[in-house]
Amino acid sequence: MGEQSTLTRADLCEAVHEEVGLSRQECSTMVERTLELIVEALQRGETVKLSGFGVFQVRDKRARMGRNPKTGEPAAINPRRVISFRASQIMKSKVHDAGVGA
Repeated sequence: MGEQSTLTRADLCEAVHEEVGLSRQECSTMVERTLELIVEALQRGETVKLSGFGVFQVRDKRARMGRNPKTGEPAAINPRRVISFRASQIMKSKVHDAGVGA
């Protein structure tokens, strides 16, 4: 594959500005607020489903024994909350189709 690039918040704001025509400040506020709403829902333990995009979900992982990769010594891993993302079939299909013939 070719060179990788990263889509940033600024890129999202610029894309919204170009598509919608609101001021850059209004677009920035809209993008930031959207991301804040997603984070707030996840903090409350809610599932965030974006149709055609995917599902963000908070999962509780239990405590378990792991192993220090450097020393091989057993190490306790504390319980924690993690975020998982599952892409929708639509997104998977679009990403797959974009990679075919690339």
